[in-house]
Amino acid sequence: MTLRCLEPSGNGGEGTRSQWETAGSAEEPSPEAARLAKALRELSQTPGWYWGSMTVNEAKEKLKEAPEGTFLVRDSSHSDYLLTISVKTSAGPTNLRIEYQDGKFRLDSIICVKSKLKQFDSVVHLIDYYVQMCKDKQTGPEAPRNGTVHLYLTKPLYPSAPSLQHLCRLTIHRCTAAVWGLPLPTRLKDYLEEYKFQV
Repeated sequence: MTLRCLEPSGNGGEGTRSQWETAGSAEEPSPEAARLAKALRELSQTPGWYWGSMTVNEAKEKLKEAPEGTFLVRDSSHSDYLLTISVKTSAGPTNLRIEYQDGKFRLDSIICVKSKLKQFDSVVHLIDYYVQMCKDKQTGPEAPRNGTVHLYLTKPLYPSAPSLQHLCRLTIHRCTAAVWGLPLPTRLKDYLEEYKFQV
C-alpha cells in the first residue's frame, strides 16, 4: 500500500492534549466524545510508543539514526488532526497524519484513496493492523516514487526500555490469541487482557 507523503504544515509544538481533555471533560459527553475519550485514554496508556507533544523536528531527530520502519506516534502540530505517525523511510523520517471522523481513525491520504483505507475504533488498533500487515506480507522498504512512500511499519521507538512484563505480554500475544486457554493464574491472564496487541 502506498500513501502520499505528507509535508509538515509547521514545526509548532502545540499538542492536542487540551483538545483531548475537552473531549472527555464535558458534564454529559456525547456518545461521540465518549468514544474519542476512550480511544485517546487507551493510547495514552500504551506502554512506550506514544510520545505526546513533540515537534516535527524533534521527531525527525529521534528517528534520524533508527532503522527503516521504526515509528512513533505523537500529537499532531496541525490543528485539523489529533495525531501523527512519524516513521523512518528510505528517504528519511516522514509524517503520516491520523484522521478521526465519525468515530473512526484512519490514515490521512489523497481523496481518491481515502475511501479504500481501513478504519479503526482506536489508534492502537490502527497501528497494530499496519504493523501486522507489513509483517504478514513480508513487506520491505522501498524508495519513494512519484511523491509516494511505502507504508512500512516494523517496530516502535520507545522513549525508554519497556518493562520485562510488557515484553513478555507482547511475546505471548504474538504466539497465541487464546490467552484464557493458557495454564496461567487468572491474575496474569487479566494482565494479558489489559493490552491485547502485538506491538
